[in-house]
Amino acid sequence: MAIKTDNGLSGERIAKVMARAGLASRREAEAWIAAGRVSVNGAVISSPALNVTPSDNIVVDGTPLRSRERTRLFLYHKPRGLVTTHSDPQGRDTIFRALPKGLPRLISVGRLDINTEGLLLLTNDGGLARVLELPATGWLRRYRVRALGRVQQDALDRLRSGITIDGIRYGPIEATLDREQGANVWLTVGIREGKNREVRKVLETLGLKVNRLIRVAFGPFELGELNDGAVREIETEKLRETLGADIAAAANADFIAPIAEPADDKLRGKTKPPSAPRHGAPPRKRDERKERPSQRRWEKRERRRRDRTGGPRPSRPRSK
Repeated sequence: MAIKTDNGLSGERIAKVMARAGLASRREAEAWIAAGRVSVNGAVISSPALNVTPSDNIVVDGTPLRSRERTRLFLYHKPRGLVTTHSDPQGRDTIFRALPKGLPRLISVGRLDINTEGLLLLTNDGGLARVLELPATGWLRRYRVRALGRVQQDALDRLRSGITIDGIRYGPIEATLDREQGANVWLTVGIREGKNREVRKVLETLGLKVNRLIRVAFGPFELGELNDGAVREIETEKLRETLGADIAAAANADFIAPIAEPADDKLRGKTKPPSAPRHGAPPRKRDERKERPSQRRWEKRERRRRDRTGGPRPSRPRSK
């Protein structure tokens, strides 16, 4: 069956359109097309080498492709023990299963490995994710690192010219020795490429074994006081201002389109109002200390769990 569509210069590649709709990354969209999950104007397609226009009818898994939403960006404090993927063949917990309810369909800007914690950017716009991942964008990823071993600042300074490990070239790395603590050292490390396990591999060449890795910043966005496992949305005007005209244009970001799904109050730093007491029941007393001794025991256990090494407290993924 022939596909009737405008394949001229006015259209865009279908995988790109699917990504911008927040349905999947471009790579995922291409895989879905190859699997026969996508049809255009009533005909199933098998190749992403197709341009489409807004007038074309695109259906994925039997559901019409939704209209493009406004470009949105979220800051997420990823806990350790979660995989940065929508599904894991090994059955491990993923960040997308752990996210709060009420979020749109999101993809991650790059990845953090299972034992790395800290700031992960999430967006509903595949075009923006792709641009922010590019080394050419030049955004610095900054990490707090705890590692077993000893190192001198001059050895760290030499990383500014880059390093080659097992035939892989890593670009300039900014590293500062913050302090020594017992058998460990604390470092601040900045990279711009984000290659697979880059920080761990580079520090291993200096005789350091990383035992804690926390991303605290990605470009102009910082982890700050965002709680472990929490999500915060960047307001549209702030996002437009922070990205700047060049990145917004390269990503073809849309700051005008409507938001299809209401945002969860928790994403804006609000808390849910306290539930009303049952009919006829007296309101709770303000002095919780006398009424909730179990809370005090929980707080004592939490204090004992706190990491005393100077970094944020380690986290454990919630049991499912």
